Formats: sequence, C-alpha cells, structure tokens
Amino acid sequence: MTTKRALITGITGQDGSYLAELLLAKGYEVHGLIRRSSSFNTARIDHLYADPHGSGVRLRLHHGDMLDEGGLVRLLGELAPDEVYHLAAQSHVRVSFDQPVHTVDVDALGTLRLLEALRVLRSPARFYQASSSEMFGSSPPPQSEATPFHPRSPYACAKVFAFHQCVNHREAYGMFAANGILFNHESPRRGETFVTRKVTRAATRISLGLQDRLFLGNLDARRDWGFAGDYVEGMWRMLQADAPGDFVLATGVSRSVRELCERAFSLVGLDWSRFVEEDPRYRRPSEVDHLLGDPSRAREVLGWRPTVDFDGLVKMMVESDLRLAERERLLREHGHSERDRS
Repeated sequence: MTTKRALITGITGQDGSYLAELLLAKGYEVHGLIRRSSSFNTARIDHLYADPHGSGVRLRLHHGDMLDEGGLVRLLGELAPDEVYHLAAQSHVRVSFDQPVHTVDVDALGTLRLLEALRVLRSPARFYQASSSEMFGSSPPPQSEATPFHPRSPYACAKVFAFHQCVNHREAYGMFAANGILFNHESPRRGETFVTRKVTRAATRISLGLQDRLFLGNLDARRDWGFAGDYVEGMWRMLQADAPGDFVLATGVSRSVRELCERAFSLVGLDWSRFVEEDPRYRRPSEVDHLLGDPSRAREVLGWRPTVDFDGLVKMMVESDLRLAERERLLREHGHSERDRS
C-alpha cells in the first residue's frame, strides 16, 4: 500500500502533537508546519522527532507562516499531501480581545490562504479545519451542527469566517473540506495559560508550597471538557468519511470552572475555596456562559466516541502536573530554577 502523506499546521501545539502520534502510528508520512523562531518550541513533539538525514524518517518539519500565502503555495506544491489538517491559530480567547486584528489575520485569513493555495494548485488533498465551540457563543445549549452561531469574541468571529470559507470551498469548488467543531479538549500538554492547566498546575504547586493563590475569571462559566487524544481520532475519521461534512465533537456533559477547581484541588487533599479568588481582570468583555455539545452526528456517522470522562481527564492532568511540581521543588531545594532545566 502507498504511504499516505499528511501536512499538519500547528503541529507543535497540543492537538498537533497528539495528531502526529496518531498518524505516525497509522503508517503516515507526516509533515509539520512550524514558525521560525530563535528558540525551540517543539517540546510536545520532541519524542517523535528523528534526524531527517536518517533513512525511514516519517516526520519532517518545515518553516512557514499562515500570513505567507506564497510560502504556503510552494510548500503544498512540493509536498502534494493526501490530507491537510489545519490546526494553526491564535487560540487563546481572552488574548483575542487584546489582539483582534492579529487573531483575525491568522485564524480567518490564514485559513482562506491555505484553502486558496489548495485550490490554485488543483490539489485533491482532503482538508480538515479546526473549528471551535466558541462560535456558538451565547446560543443556548445543547449546541449541535444545526445550532446558529453567535460569536462573542474576536477569536470566535474569526473561526466563524473560517468555517464558512471551508463550506464555501466545498460547495463552490468541490473540495473535500471538513469542519470539526470541537468543544473544549484538554490534556497534560495544554498550555499553562488556559484555564484547565492553570487550575491543575496551581493545585499541585500550592500543595507543595510553591504557590500561594490562584486567580481566575468567571467561576460559573460551564464548558464541555474532553481529552484531546480522543478528539484527534475524530479529526482523522472526518477525512476518512465517504463525503465531507461538519461535525461536533464533545462529551455531552458540561461542568463549571468552580467544579473543575473543586475536583483538581481535592485530588491533592486541598479545599479549593481557600486558595482560589475571582479577578475581574480575567473576565472577557463579553462572556460565554454555557457550552454543551451534542455529538450525536459524529457518533452515528463517524462511529466516534470519547473514552475519557471529566474525572479521568482532571486526574490525568493533576498527576502530570504533580510530577512537574515535585521536580520544580527538588530543583529549588538544590539551588536551581525551572529555567535551569534547559
């Protein structure tokens, strides 16, 4: 059988790393798009990387940027991938209020640049677009593929634009373009500025005396949280389907940020209410109160189901962050800092 070739934008992110693992395990040749930087940002995929000068290497990285349309055309022309997974984005919702133009340029127009590159090359590649539950915004739960979008942030607005461009290229040009509307999906690889990781990291550090308090925004916001490793399986299944479509991936259960804190702190033997404070500076100018996904279509059409529930996810993240906190404490006891690890 001919080895399939996939391109992943955003391969160094949480989802990109899990997706690269999945595709390599399935025998793919995987290419990843990374931004040029004077410092390395490949920690999440270092365990997958091999010297490209060796034989049989199936993971290769390429410098590129979602703002560089010419570069995208050249790279896609050279690689001729069978599948393209577009995960690259400015993905922090709160930051998008501070950097709205940049967010739109990368998340909305960046997606259009990539779609147009595939179109002008007449590429038969199957295309996956990482859409977001944030697009639903204030639409009442539960949210499904039929729920109207009501975006409440520059990030969500950019994702709505990208969603419709994906649909338009599918309908106007016959491209195999699929939107995965993913509800919140987390893991030990989640960035530390995202609320789930802020909570699990703080709980473990506080338990070891490395931190005193945790400041958060809206504790009553409810989200449908799942495991990122499950969700990349759904991405892959979308591109193996007989026809392109749009699918919600979610667990169908929502929890509040307050419940997240309670669960994470309880796992390290602490009462969360003694250490967590609300700080209005972390609230969004326009809040999204309740996101709860209905994954029925993905279950029926793709055969996709999440395998990790909320408690299992929080436990996984707390155990991982506890190991990091223990290492941090050990370094401090020997007169070193976290920075010394590098």
